[in-house]
Order: sequence, then C-alpha cells, then structure tokens
Amino acid sequence: MCSNVVVGLPSPPNLNGTLSSPTPTNTSQNAKDGDNLVMNHTGVGGGYKWRLVIAYDGTRYAGWQYQSSPPTIQCFVEKVLMQATKLERKDLSLVGASRTDKGVHAWGQVAHFVTPFNYDSIDSIHAALNGLLPSDIRVREISPAVPEFHARFSAKSKIYHYKVYNDTFMDPFQRDYAYHSAHKLNPAVMREAAKYFIGKHDFSAFANASQKERVRDPVKNIFRFDVIEMGALLQLEVEGSGFLYRQVRNMVSLLLQIGREALPPYVVPMILATRDRRELAKYAMFAPPHGLSLATVKYNEEHLRLPSGCSTTSFGRHYTIGSCKLPFY
Repeated sequence: MCSNVVVGLPSPPNLNGTLSSPTPTNTSQNAKDGDNLVMNHTGVGGGYKWRLVIAYDGTRYAGWQYQSSPPTIQCFVEKVLMQATKLERKDLSLVGASRTDKGVHAWGQVAHFVTPFNYDSIDSIHAALNGLLPSDIRVREISPAVPEFHARFSAKSKIYHYKVYNDTFMDPFQRDYAYHSAHKLNPAVMREAAKYFIGKHDFSAFANASQKERVRDPVKNIFRFDVIEMGALLQLEVEGSGFLYRQVRNMVSLLLQIGREALPPYVVPMILATRDRRELAKYAMFAPPHGLSLATVKYNEEHLRLPSGCSTTSFGRHYTIGSCKLPFY
C-alpha cells in the first residue's frame, strides 16, 4: 500500500478504477497553517499527499497567493484541482513554496495538496489538470509525496533569476520577461557588489513592508549571487535559504545602479548595516516584477523520495501517431 498517507481527511466515495481508497482512521488533531497533519509510514490514514511542480507566465496574474479577484495562480490551480478531484478547496489544502508577487513568473514553483484517495496512475490527472488550466499555467510534474513533505516549510533553498536586457533598444520577444536597461551596465562591478550579499545577514534594509506577511526573521542566508552574461541579456541568479518580501528585486535595483557606475560596490554593506529600508530608497529605485522568475525550489532528498508502493512521478504524456499499415506495391 502507498505510504504517502496523511490524516484528517474523510473517506472517499467509490470512484473509478484509477483511484483506490485508504483504510479509514479515527485519528483527529488540529491542522496547522492549512496543512493536514501527518502520521508515520504505517500505510494507513485518511488521505494522500501529492507534490506539484508548476510553471507560469505571471504577466496577467496578481501573484501566487489565493484571492478571488483579481485572479491569482493559486486560484486557478485550486479551481482545476476541484474539477479533477471533485473535492472542496478546504479539503485540498493546497500550499505553495513561494508567494510570488504580481507579474512575477515561475519555472519551478512547488506546491502540495491532499486527497482522501490514492491514484494508481497519475498520468491521467496530470493530463486533466493541464487540459483545464489556461495556457500560461502548466503543471510540469506531479508525484506522490511522503507525509513529512511540506512545499513551503520543507524548502532548503530557493533560486530566483532576474533578467536584464542591456541594449539600446528592447528585444520585443523579451519584453515580458526581462527588464530593459538602455544604460550600459558593467557586469564586473555588479559581480563584485553581489559578493557582499553572500552569507548570513539581516536584510531589513532590502525588505518592503507587507500587511499580508507575518512578522518574519529578517536574517537570511544567501548561498550565491551570480551575474551571467548571455549576449545582450544579463541574468542575475540568487540562491538563498529564503527571502523577505521584494528582497530579490530590491537587491537587483541596487546592483543596477552599481552596474551603471552611479554607485561603488561597497555601498552594499553600508546599506545592509543600517537595517533601514529608507536608506536603500536614497540610492536605488524600483526593479519591475516582469524580469523576475522563480527558477527552482530545493529540498532534502528524504523529502523528495517516493513513498513505497506508490505510482511514479508523472512528467506528462508524449503522444505518438501509429504506423500506417499500407501494402507495398
């Protein structure tokens, strides 16, 4: 029996042959932060947990986090999950790894949800989800998850990319996914400045206030911050243990000023030391959201292992045309 079992869900109805019902349980506890509590790998319980890897073009959405109007990515993903599983939103308990902001894109957003039934094969629900979603949102992967996995709280690190198109005019094919800088940028001094962000720091000076966010620890660990040249395109790649609200875009905005050689690289530690967002505002402006994308969310191997007895990861189906059997003349 599949061991990706979580507690706190009702027994499922008798569904078609691609689904199987878990053994019911009388365990009842309160769930935390919208997630169902989990139990040990006993193979019994009230439901099953599933991991999604989602890509989206964030241009026309108000970010990831659920709200009914204007629409968000989570809103659409939950809607199609409800259609495909016949479950209510509260029963799915969908949680995303990153609350990407309005206009921000993703290639590797990770989310999890739960069902009171098991899928013997998940290729069909994978195809159904992508068939129901709008064309600018796609589920890249779907897999069974161990009960301990949590899309947000199990994350070990996140990697964001910010693209800057540095030429006299904007490439029209890049306009929705890269920020245009007509000012000639110096990648060498940007790399020098980016090194000051690496390590564990209090990033209060680079965080915008948000009423939606809880009070969070402002100390974050940045593992790397690379400035990669790809012709006219500069890709700024940052990996960290976590990020404060708009932290990545605020770091990028300062690097852009340094790249224009309007500021020296050593201004980075000076602003970090103030722990005051108003200090950054004296030097740097606004980096728009469309240049930013969530590339990858990393987890420890034990959180990504497939539960025993479960279906394998679905990466989608390839369709083929059968050979035409015509006689030779």
